[in-house]
Amino acid sequence: MKTNWETIVTDLKGRAQKMHEGREVGLAKCRILIQTSAKCIRHIHRNQFPEAHSLLADAQRIATDARTALAPFPELYYAGFLHDAEKEMVEAAAVLAIIEERPYPSPLELGAGVMSYLNGMGEAASEVRRYCLDEMRRGNLPKAEAILQQMETIYDDLITFDFPDAMTGGLRRTCDALRAVIERTRSDLTATVSQQALVEELRATRIRLESSN
Repeated sequence: MKTNWETIVTDLKGRAQKMHEGREVGLAKCRILIQTSAKCIRHIHRNQFPEAHSLLADAQRIATDARTALAPFPELYYAGFLHDAEKEMVEAAAVLAIIEERPYPSPLELGAGVMSYLNGMGEAASEVRRYCLDEMRRGNLPKAEAILQQMETIYDDLITFDFPDAMTGGLRRTCDALRAVIERTRSDLTATVSQQALVEELRATRIRLESSN
């Protein structure tokens, strides 16, 4: 019996080859995107903001290239590696916005998927704990308090996305980790505020004693 099987196989091999090529390009771009986003965050913690902005712009261009490579193949476009890479870019963008006290870039501005964006925001809220602690050490408690407030605001809204993990990409785990980070940060800030108040009280007492003598 003569069939069209050979024609089908030939066609599928060609399509599979193109899919493979798109996957390789997309994977490479996603790896570079993750590395670029991590570099951006490192520069933020070093207060090197012009470099951070430049790297974030690079990350957005790389993300566009990755999506372009994967877009023709729906089977690949929604693969986990693109979600993870976009999440890192969102994290870098949100950390920069929190520290500079600017509006957050929207998912549309970043071109990120819904769950990539939400998870990235959750990880950003955890990441800024480091900067918050640095501000405490510098004695800049108003800045530290402002950062903690943003962390809490992000958490309070993220936990309202109560959908299955298979849909959210692990958002519940991200929120659980963030809650623990917020509790530690609040405890650290409370202790620092108390210590600073005690230091001020001791200083005022010393001044009074010196004046009375």
